Amino acid sequence: MNAKIIVADDHRMVREGLRSLIERQPGLSVIAEARDGAEAVSLTKKHRPELVVMDISMPNLNGLEAIRLIRTEKNKTRIIVLSMHADRRYVAEAFKAGAEGYLLKDSAFGELTQAIKTVLQGKRFLSPSIADLLIDGYLTREDQTQPSAYNLLSVREREVLQMMAEGQATKQIAKVLNLSIKTIETYRKQIMDKLNLHSIAQLTKYAIREGLTDL
Repeated sequence: MNAKIIVADDHRMVREGLRSLIERQPGLSVIAEARDGAEAVSLTKKHRPELVVMDISMPNLNGLEAIRLIRTEKNKTRIIVLSMHADRRYVAEAFKAGAEGYLLKDSAFGELTQAIKTVLQGKRFLSPSIADLLIDGYLTREDQTQPSAYNLLSVREREVLQMMAEGQATKQIAKVLNLSIKTIETYRKQIMDKLNLHSIAQLTKYAIREGLTDL
């Protein structure tokens, strides 16, 4: 096995630590590091690695949206989510987006190694600790009564919401997304109407709770 891997996380120390640990394993090579979701998408398109290890909470474009964009390229890249979020809704959305593996950042490195080997063999991997959460959610059907940002908002609305929550002004968001200021203002109104939230503070709390961004 000689697998090329991209590590995507907004914390430099985490990326460097993962690179060091992964490259200790024979046949695994970290060819690039991404600081946010947009860079992860760009680097994946450029290098077409066998695997991406992806954080969820990253600036500009979060990991879940990055996974969705990578999947539109119809490539064979496999994706493992390595996240601090243990909530069953994050796990479900990650797999819906197209991930093949999900484990927590506080997992032992041996678990990440097992996940990488499993996913590269074409199988799915789920941390045993998270599996219990999913089973509990299935038995209680809690997820059915808790609509999330991923079924309430469109992809573009989620992008705008994330940038708003991260403190970017309307003009900045318009420039990044290559849209007019008026269009961004329209998206903002749509988001507020759909979520029944009417202040930036409320939207920020919502975005953090839904995993679109973090503190």
